[in-house]
Amino acid sequence: MMGPQVDPVPSDPALPARADVVIVGGGIIGTSAALYLSQRGVSVVLCEKGHIAGEQSSRNWGWVRKARRDPREIPLVVESLRLWEGLNQAVGAETGFRRTGIVFAAETEAEVARGEAWIELARPYQIEARMVAGAELDRLMPGARWKAALYCPTDGRAEPQKAAPAIAAAARRAGATILTGCAVRGLDRAGGKVAAVVTERGRIACDAVVVAAGAWSRRFLRDVGLTLPQLKVRASVLRTAPIEGAPETALWCGDAAFRKRLDGGYTIANGHVNVVPVVPDSVRFFADYLPALRMGWSDLRLRLDGRFLQEWREAAPVPLDQVSPYEEVRVLDPAPDRRYLAAALASLARQFPAFVGARVLQEWAGLIDVMPDAVPVISPVDAVPGLVVATGFSGHGFGIGPGAGRLVADLVTGAPPLVDPRDFRFSRFSDGSRPRPIAGF
Repeated sequence: MMGPQVDPVPSDPALPARADVVIVGGGIIGTSAALYLSQRGVSVVLCEKGHIAGEQSSRNWGWVRKARRDPREIPLVVESLRLWEGLNQAVGAETGFRRTGIVFAAETEAEVARGEAWIELARPYQIEARMVAGAELDRLMPGARWKAALYCPTDGRAEPQKAAPAIAAAARRAGATILTGCAVRGLDRAGGKVAAVVTERGRIACDAVVVAAGAWSRRFLRDVGLTLPQLKVRASVLRTAPIEGAPETALWCGDAAFRKRLDGGYTIANGHVNVVPVVPDSVRFFADYLPALRMGWSDLRLRLDGRFLQEWREAAPVPLDQVSPYEEVRVLDPAPDRRYLAAALASLARQFPAFVGARVLQEWAGLIDVMPDAVPVISPVDAVPGLVVATGFSGHGFGIGPGAGRLVADLVTGAPPLVDPRDFRFSRFSDGSRPRPIAGF
């Protein structure tokens, strides 16, 4: 398989002997953290085992949204949208960000009620969102025959294949070292504290480590003796050639979702189906995910495939002087679920004439790092001083990425946090909080 074509970011040639902070992972979260830390004069080395944005940060829908967010995420995504607004200028490159609005179709009375309930929850944050119907809905989505829709005109879109690379390049200009093709095998500790990382190219001494490793975070932290109840969901996407006459506003409806791309084509996905690979951790964390399973069972497609044996083999600890699983699999590149993508495109063609005969240029899939409550971990780890974790964004990471990176920088440096990070704490899975998702988001 071959994933989306990402803007290339060359690696710095030399491995620094020391840095203030080492970031593990070169996705949207890791690169954003590198940028905001470097701008504060902190010496940063970002290590990516493959290439920048090689995994889910380049494979997502490209939505940048406040609408239908879990209320616990709203303050952070509001701040993130503010950062996105000035990001092209801040990084001196095109990230693709445009405010074009997002529409969530409400095809039943129950969906209308859920949309209205979310608007009430979001009211304290002064988010410009409303229910639309009739002529206003027809203006946004000509020919739509739904009862109504939740519309947030200030939401937007960006280009996943461009954003993280542009941020990484800006971080380098601000002083960060960017190492690609350089896997971090594990941590060195002294007196219980972070002392260094061990990479495939050698050791880097440091005072702090940020683990922003996406779907790999669970395994990396297990080697440190930490339990992160993280699983993976496989999501598939296609992109089309340029299409004339299709809506500018992004849409989620029934079994399809889309957003326009800078090149005039469309990114399209199935809006409902979530393929869940069954792996050893699925059994281990079954009780943690039971509330989520009950809420979304009809949308889940469990699959017992090659990932079970692969993750079983990868689970074994590997000495830091030997080749790690991160070097054996540089980029997670699962096969797309073409049947669900074809169904999504066919559904759109039935609703919007512009999609009839759309030419599919590429299809791909990615593995989303999910948490039991569908809320990320952005948090120091009390058991390992100097370790900060930023993972488990549950399909929301791209849009929230700049804000999450800024919050990571605050937590690493001890600055006043961008938002209250309590809902994102690592300890919520062990302090008796029983975290769970909120229905409808």
